[in-house]
Amino acid sequence: MSTPRLYVTADLAEGAEAPALPGQGHYLGQVMRKKEGDAVHLFNGREGEWRARIAALRKDRAVFVPEALLRPQAPGPDLRLLLAPVKRDAMDWIVEKATELGVRRIQPVFTARCVVGRVNLERLESIAREAAEQCERLDLPEIAAPLDLHAALDAWDGAPLLVGDARGKAPSMNVVLTGKRPPLGLLVGPEGGFTEAELDAVRRRPFVSPAALGPRILRAETAAVAGLAVLQALAGDWAVPS
Repeated sequence: MSTPRLYVTADLAEGAEAPALPGQGHYLGQVMRKKEGDAVHLFNGREGEWRARIAALRKDRAVFVPEALLRPQAPGPDLRLLLAPVKRDAMDWIVEKATELGVRRIQPVFTARCVVGRVNLERLESIAREAAEQCERLDLPEIAAPLDLHAALDAWDGAPLLVGDARGKAPSMNVVLTGKRPPLGLLVGPEGGFTEAELDAVRRRPFVSPAALGPRILRAETAAVAGLAVLQALAGDWAVPS
């Protein structure tokens, strides 16, 4: 049976106790059938990944003791996703896959044609945590509080932001990304697309570049994941060093 890999918020240092998060004790004892003394791997987004042992396991409570550093902390590329919220299953899937793809920040943005009026941040954070545990990331993406599209653009720090062109009239992403390196962002609109007023507001921003996502019309969740994969391949940590 594989060694469980868990995210914790406690500091990690040799011999220092690290309490489990809610639910992890139940998972270890009832699902994984682990017991005190068994090995786990821990990460907290700050101090790398550690081999640890279960020092205490009682019902839903567990305490770990880190024993040895397995991997030092290494920063991933600063890739960000801004997207109009979509329905629950699709939104869950986007967050899971964006985490696997190494995105650093996910910013929900409300637009005129959004079909979803609220975002369950706690649920999305849980999905991101589980995805990070599975894909062996050393950190979690930030799931930011939702903002109106215009507020999100006002708060943007000026890093290059690509917006998908649903009709393929813009240059391809490989052309737009030439010479660019993170930080980079991708903006994905709602299923019904941006309004003309929203498109005008987006295009007026000097940091925004339209980019084609191929000759076919993509669903929002497909555009988000495909776009992030291209960013990683051309400018992120998938890119082969020159």
